[in-house]
Amino acid sequence: MYSSQLNVEYIQSIDEGKDVCKYKNLIDSVSQLETSMQKEQLADIIHTIIQNANTIDDFKFKEPDDLSSIYSLCNPDYIYPFKTINEKVLKKKLLGAWMGRICGCLLGKPIEGIKTDELIPLLKETGNYPMHRYLLRSDMNEQIYDKYKFNLRNRCFADSIDMAPIDDDTNYTVLSNVIIENYTDNFTSEDVAKVWLDKQPKSAYCTAERVAYLNFVKGFLPPQTALYKNPFREWIGAQIRVDYYGYINPGNLKKAAHMAWRDARISHTKNGIYSSMLIAAIISCAACCDDIQQTIKYALYQIPSTCRLYKAVVGIINQYNSRVSAEDCIKNIHKQYDEHLGHHWCHAISNTCIVIASLLYGNNDFAKSICMAVQAGFDTDCNGATVGSIIGMNKGIEHIPHTWTKPVNNKLNTSIFGMDILSIDELADMTFKHIISFSPQVISK
Repeated sequence: MYSSQLNVEYIQSIDEGKDVCKYKNLIDSVSQLETSMQKEQLADIIHTIIQNANTIDDFKFKEPDDLSSIYSLCNPDYIYPFKTINEKVLKKKLLGAWMGRICGCLLGKPIEGIKTDELIPLLKETGNYPMHRYLLRSDMNEQIYDKYKFNLRNRCFADSIDMAPIDDDTNYTVLSNVIIENYTDNFTSEDVAKVWLDKQPKSAYCTAERVAYLNFVKGFLPPQTALYKNPFREWIGAQIRVDYYGYINPGNLKKAAHMAWRDARISHTKNGIYSSMLIAAIISCAACCDDIQQTIKYALYQIPSTCRLYKAVVGIINQYNSRVSAEDCIKNIHKQYDEHLGHHWCHAISNTCIVIASLLYGNNDFAKSICMAVQAGFDTDCNGATVGSIIGMNKGIEHIPHTWTKPVNNKLNTSIFGMDILSIDELADMTFKHIISFSPQVISK
C-alpha cells in the first residue's frame, strides 16, 4: 500500500527537488499510524500535495519525461562511425549478450539483498575474495549459515541448479522479445502494458512495476501508470527491462534508447527512464565499438546532460581517468549512497554508477567485470546481469569462459505464461531474426 511507503516518497521527492520539507512532520505522523483505510485516505491527500508541489528555486537539474523535451536537453546528437557487422560475428555477440546477462544474474542472485559489511567477510571466508567465481552451496556449512544475519539457506547457488532459474532480470528480456514479436519495433507503451497483463501474474512484478501493473488494472494509461502513487518511480526496474532493445538495434543508439523510453515510461519517471535509455544505448553501441569508455560516452548523447544521472556517470568516468583506484571508486559510491537505505539500494542512479564503474575498471574482461558489479553490493543480480549483457555483446560468446556458462546448461526458466523453459541458443536466434526483420542494413555476409 502507498501509505506504507510514505518515507520512500518523501526521500524520492527531495531527490527530485520538490519543495516538500514543510510536510515532513505530516508525512512522519501518517507513516506511524497503524495500517487502515483511514491511513490510506490520508496518504492519498499527501500524494496529491506532493504531486502539486513546486520545485525548489535552486534545484540545478532539468529532468523532463516526454521524449521531445528529453532530446532538447541532450548534447547535440552524434553521427556514430559504425559500419555493418558480419553475420557470424553478430550471432556470437547476441549469444554472448544473452548468456552474459543470464550468468551475471546468477552470480548475484544468491546474495541479492546482502549488505557489503557481510558480503565481503563471506567472500573472504569462502575463498572467493576478490570475487572471481560463483558462490556455491558447497561453500556453505551450518557455521556459516548461523554466522550471518543475511539468510543464506535455500538460496539459488550455481552448483544446485540444472538451468538458469526464474528471475525478473531475465523474464523482462524475454518479455521484450514477446513485445517485438507481437507488436514489431513500432510497439507503444500501451502494448507493453498489454503484454505485462497477459503474460505474467501480479506476483512476478515488484516495486514500480507492481504499482504500474495495478494501475493498469485500475484503468490508468501511461504515463499516469508511472505517476499515480508510485514512490519507486526512479528505482532500477526500467533499467533491467531494456537490454533487448539494445540487442536488436546494433549501432543504432537512438532507436534503442527510444524503444527503452516507450517501455520505461509505463512505470518510471525522470532518471528511472534515463537509466533505461542509457543502458539500451550502451548495449547497442557495444555491438560495434571496442572501446568501452567511448561506448559509454556515445550512449550519454541519448540522455539529458541536465539530469542527475548524467552528472553521476560523468563523475565515475572522471574518477577512472584520474586514476582513482577501483576500490576507492566503489567506496565513493557507498559514501554517496547508503546501501542500508532501501531507496538508495534499489535506485537507478546508485546502481548505474556501479555498472559504469564495473565496465570501466573491468577492462573488457567478462569475469572481472561481473564480479566487480556483484562484489560492490547494492542490487547484485541486476548489476551483474546488466554488466554481463554489455560485455557479452561487446566480446561475444567465445569470451565467456565455460565455467560461467556450464551451470545453466543452455536453458532458461521463466515465469512467463506458455514459455516456461527456453533454449538460450534459440533466444539468440530469435533476436537475430528480429534484426533481419527491422534492421537488415546493419548485417554483412
